[in-house]
Amino acid sequence: MKLINIAEKSAYTQSYTGVKSIDGVKFFPIRNFVGDEGDFCEVIRLDEKGFVEGVEGFQLRQQNRARSFPGSIKAWHFHHQQDEMWYVPPHRQMFVGLWDLRDDSPTKNFRMRLNLGAGNSRLLYIPRGVAHGYANFSGNSVDLFYFANNQFSLENPDENRVSWDFDEESRQFWTPERD
Repeated sequence: MKLINIAEKSAYTQSYTGVKSIDGVKFFPIRNFVGDEGDFCEVIRLDEKGFVEGVEGFQLRQQNRARSFPGSIKAWHFHHQQDEMWYVPPHRQMFVGLWDLRDDSPTKNFRMRLNLGAGNSRLLYIPRGVAHGYANFSGNSVDLFYFANNQFSLENPDENRVSWDFDEESRQFWTPERD
């Protein structure tokens, strides 16, 4: 089939292959049970000692919820002593950014984009030293539930920040890709 000239010159094929991941970042699928009157999912299951099943060494110490208003960007922040697991309910969508700041990591300085929610139920595991943040590109407020293996301390906060727009690469990172 012959296409018009501009389509021939500018057409491309979108990649549907897997996305490269940051070392140590993991996804855990969650079963969502849908019934006539709603749905149900078990987000996290703890063993008898308080460790998250399926995540070696992750003892749940704190659960939090953060609400993101439409158009907001909350990034970058990272921890030295804390790992986190994030969950966004499937009826909402949150754009998530991860950036590997660990000097000894095989994926050092690699940035990763993904979406949580958006029809899927899954947990995202973020190891310490991986900066993380999120943006809400939707027209609705979105709740992010996150689970930490360390308790937050006002006296000694294990939370460090880098501005979401500190360089040109970061400014472009937090812009939705357009097709």
